Amino acid sequence: MKFDFLSESDQAYYIHKASTLVEALPYIREHTGKNIVIKYGGHAMGEPKLAKNFSKDIALLKEIGIKPIIVHGGGPQIGQMLKNKNIKSNFIEGLRVTDIETVKIVEKVLSQEINKQIVDNINVTGGKAFGISGHQQGLISAEKIQMIVKESDSNIEKLLDLGFVGKPTSVNSKIIEDKIKEGLIPVIAPLGRDKNKNIYNINADTVAGIIAGTMKASKLLLLTDVAGILDQEKKLIPSLSVNEAKKIVNKDFISGGMKPKIQTCIDAIDQGVKQATILDGRIPHSLILELFTEHGIGTQIYS
Repeated sequence: MKFDFLSESDQAYYIHKASTLVEALPYIREHTGKNIVIKYGGHAMGEPKLAKNFSKDIALLKEIGIKPIIVHGGGPQIGQMLKNKNIKSNFIEGLRVTDIETVKIVEKVLSQEINKQIVDNINVTGGKAFGISGHQQGLISAEKIQMIVKESDSNIEKLLDLGFVGKPTSVNSKIIEDKIKEGLIPVIAPLGRDKNKNIYNINADTVAGIIAGTMKASKLLLLTDVAGILDQEKKLIPSLSVNEAKKIVNKDFISGGMKPKIQTCIDAIDQGVKQATILDGRIPHSLILELFTEHGIGTQIYS
């Protein structure tokens, strides 16, 4: 196609596209060959158009030499399945109380339904994805979460039983490394297994964080349903050092759901990850905007 046959507005459009590609080049060079761990969930996963964009973005990252590793959530889908079966969901400190009946449903939804759908979506766009659940092949070792709360009136500490809710203790990185060497994109469901073979439901952000640390990822990206970390005036904080993040994580203006995300970023950076970003997955192609533009989006926490 030659510019002679294009209107001035069309020429301006294509020139802008070319300029965007040129702007992206140094960032492509920066990330090529690196492991990048992406926690995928919320609206980005639930809305078909955003899900399609995400799959295209992942295929693009792989095509230009980046090694994406995806950890997905599934809270809304699990909640809907439990509702369909008339099982009430109870939450303590943002964690779903998970009895033996519930953990079976969690396993089915995460590893058999959501994981498979994400893999299929990526493969349709030309990527080559490999799905695995954390409790399979010894990928994620876990232990039961012990939650202690202090009663406000008596100040007495009380141990709460969340059932089969766990935290990751270690990751078998060789499984992930081998799949990456085969040219595959790992897609991981956030489940784990303990030494007694019990299966645990684990927070997807936490799993993404420990995988990023174990794999020495250059970057951890947590897709969420807000713009990023907001300050006391509800304005976006574009960037924070890890020390600044440690100072604000327990401040009152940090809402309950954001606290564990910030802590995940802190823990990942303490394990050697260079940067962690909390970004808005509701924005189309948010991954591309974050990785390949000068200002990026969301809140970046850096070492």
